[in-house]
Amino acid sequence: PLEALFCRILTPFERFLRRTTAGGIVLVVTTVVALGLAAALGDRAVHHFWDQKFTLIAGRRLNLTLSWHEWVNDGLMALFFLVVGLELKREMLVGELSSLRDAALPLSAALGGMVVPALIYLGFNAGSPAARGWGIPMATDIAMAVGVLSLVGSRVAPSLKLFLLALAIVDDI
Repeated sequence: PLEALFCRILTPFERFLRRTTAGGIVLVVTTVVALGLAAALGDRAVHHFWDQKFTLIAGRRLNLTLSWHEWVNDGLMALFFLVVGLELKREMLVGELSSLRDAALPLSAALGGMVVPALIYLGFNAGSPAARGWGIPMATDIAMAVGVLSLVGSRVAPSLKLFLLALAIVDDI
């Protein structure tokens, strides 16, 4: 009886995680929850949470203590970019971006998407101490772009998804 109950709960969850849109749904929901908590609790509570330390202990040799912020930035983001980078490498070797002609549009769009915002920022802030912040408007949130792409699923042409993914990756690199 307990096993049947466990299977009835776990099976729909497993089906959800296997869907291609699951990652995008989780990303959007967690973003909304995080924004809601930040608005309700204030920035001090949010910063306090992210500064909390978490320790991973495995045997006698591994004792790693990092803040939640460091776990996400140093661990999860490295894993995320590894997976995205491997997907892009596959596309460059045997996929849609395997020729320079096919890769030229996403590469030039990514370059323009970085240079134009930086130039606009510099145009407004030239000669002031704020001009050093030109790199900030260049950033594109690849995680959010991939999440949104996964939400649209098969309703968007694979070439458009690949273009946007390549654009976001090249922009971040």
